[in-house]
Order: sequence, then structure tokens, then C-alpha cells
Amino acid sequence: MPKLLVIGHVWPEPKSSAAGTRMMQLLEFFQNEKYEITFATTARDTDNKVDLNALEIETEKIKLNDPEFDVFLERLKPDVVLFDRFMMEEQFGWRVDDICPETIKILDTEDLHFLRKARQQAYKEKSDVSYLDSEIAKREIAAIYRCDLSLMISEIEIELLKSQFQVPDNILFYLPFLLEKITEENQHRLPEFEERKDFISIGNFLHEPNWNAVLYLKEKIWPEIRKKLPEASMQIYGAYPSQKVLNLHNPKENFMVNGWADSSVEVMKNGRLCLAPIQFGAGLKGKLVEAMQNGTPSVTTPLGAEGINGKMKWNGFITNSDKEFIIRAVELYSEKDLWKEKQGLGFEIINKRFLKTEYLGHFRQELAKLFNDLQTHRSLNFTGKMLKHHLHKSTYFMSKFIEEKNKRRN
Repeated sequence: MPKLLVIGHVWPEPKSSAAGTRMMQLLEFFQNEKYEITFATTARDTDNKVDLNALEIETEKIKLNDPEFDVFLERLKPDVVLFDRFMMEEQFGWRVDDICPETIKILDTEDLHFLRKARQQAYKEKSDVSYLDSEIAKREIAAIYRCDLSLMISEIEIELLKSQFQVPDNILFYLPFLLEKITEENQHRLPEFEERKDFISIGNFLHEPNWNAVLYLKEKIWPEIRKKLPEASMQIYGAYPSQKVLNLHNPKENFMVNGWADSSVEVMKNGRLCLAPIQFGAGLKGKLVEAMQNGTPSVTTPLGAEGINGKMKWNGFITNSDKEFIIRAVELYSEKDLWKEKQGLGFEIINKRFLKTEYLGHFRQELAKLFNDLQTHRSLNFTGKMLKHHLHKSTYFMSKFIEEKNKRRN
């Protein structure tokens, strides 16, 4: 059996975030391909993490700047290493190159972190988005170059890397959310318009764009919607709410902060409309994809919809102003025929753009090409070789310095 080592930024929590769902989709693919999988991470345990051992996936706690990782690698000898976000490649990629130089290195970007950070900064400073001089952009793109393949969740981000940074096409691979088809039978099982109520917003509050969107709802969107629909409530769900999130809870205003949802599916399919006034971010917004899966139309911004619908019509409305957002939300919540029409568009988006059967075959072929001729593939990426060389020099000595400091402390 081929061996896969996943170096995780955090333990997978599919009930907490789209990133957790994405990781579980990748693990399922490799399991179906008969890989022997080990998931290793420096992260602390959480109550919400998946029990990977129950899924016959080995787990390993690892440390930064620790020579024991080299021993672990030598013992495991993985055929493929999957880095969960670029920070993991920075920390452990050079060790993989040293101990297992023939191992295929894959980076799962989740989203482009530098793009999200740049948009957040531009939003706060009310300035244009700028990332060309960003330190995080240099770090993230360097990690992409050092890997044999980077999994990209958004076509928009692939185009950005190719056009703005001249990243070669052969080290980028489009692999969005990997979903099952929504059949007519599935659709008929979902609650109807009359059986649903309230507006829904859901998202992990450790993710800054989600907190910002909820605050935006509270301050700029919900007061006007409530004037027009006083019987409706705004239901807020999400993992890891801080006190500042919980402080927004106000039953008198029908603004309900519920925190963790045991089942986001149940929450979403019983809501009538999903609201996501996303002001900054990157990648694909899992909440909006999940809304489509559960037949829940949505109102969002261009950034919220980015990368999801391509050239297809949205399952609700994409708006460019607060006024339009409020008008469309009230309209869609109130009009059954319009709601039903938009619901159907969401099913079409899922079935035409996210079916896992459409992508996993291509991913399997790409892996086979890497296994068959890894050296030729790497020879076309001189920039990656150069960046590996310099990272190895600098990181090696820094890591050894930290190791020695740790020894002296002990």
C-alpha cells in the first residue's frame, strides 16, 4: 500500500469549518485509493475533532524544530506528503526533502492566505488591495513553488497566481469541494418554503471574515430587515464564538446568537434564507455551498460568491450595496415562487460545478503522472529548486539553533 502523510495545521473539524470538511474529503479520496494514511499535527486536541483512529487513520503528535520528526519520517517513509496550508510546508517541507527526497509533496492551500489578508487590510484601511509587497504573499507563493503540486479550491485564485505571479500551470491543480449529486429524490425530502422560517448565518468565529460578516449584519443589515419583517428572526450559528460575538445576542431585536450547531445541515435546511454580507476573504465560502446543498437560497456579496457559481446564475442574489442587500433579502424571504426558482439554481450549481466524480478521476491521473516521472516534473520548476536550496540553508541553521536552545533549557 502506498503511504500518505498528512501534516495538518489543525485537527479536522468538519462540523466547525469548511476547511475541516475539505480535509475529510481528501482523506476519503486517499482511503478509497488504498493509501495507508498517517495524520500528524502540532495542534492541541479539541473536543470537536474527528476520531481519525476510528476511521483507521493513524495519528501522530509532532513538534516544531524537533529532530524526533526526522526519526518519525525515516521510520514512516511516506510516498506522498500532503501539507495542510503553506505554514506546514515552511516548517516541515525542508525536513521531508532531506529525509525523503523522492516523496511527492502536495500543498492544500485551502484558500490563498495572502489574498485574504490583503483584502482584510484594504477593507479596514479603506484602500485598494495590495499584495505584491506582502511578506505573507512571498512566503505562500514560495511554498507553492517548493511543492510538486498545489491543490487550489478556486479558479479565481489560480488565475491570480498565473497572471500576477507567473506561477507555472503544471504545479497548480484545481480541486474544489468534492460533493455528491443532489438528486430529485434528495430535493423532494427537503422542507418546503412554508416549513422553513428565519434568516440563517453560520461560520467558524475563529475566521475573521465570519465575525466581520455577523457584526455587519447586526449593525447595518438586520435593523432594516426587521422593520419590514418583524416576525422573522436572525439566527447566528458558529463554532468558537468569543465573548464579543455572544454579546451581540439580543432577543428583543430577534437577533439570536446560538453558537455551536450540532448539525449545520439541520440548521441550514430549516432556515428560509442564508445571509452572508462578506466584506473580505478568499477561497470558497462553505456556508454558501452548504446552503445550496440544503435548498436554502442566499443573499451575499461578490466576494461571498467568488469562485462558486462561475458563469451560472446565483441561488439568490449577489448585491453591491447595503440597500440592495436588504431589498433582495426581504423580497426573497417573502415571495414563494421567487424563492423556489432560486432554490433550483443552487441545485444546478452543485450538480454542475462540484460533483466529486468530475474531479477525482483527474486528480488520480495527476498523481499517477507524478509517480511515473517525478524528476521530469521537477526539472520544469527551476524556481522551486532554487527556493528549496535557500530555505534549506536558512531554515536548517535556525532550526538547529532552536534545538540547541531547547536542549539547554531541559
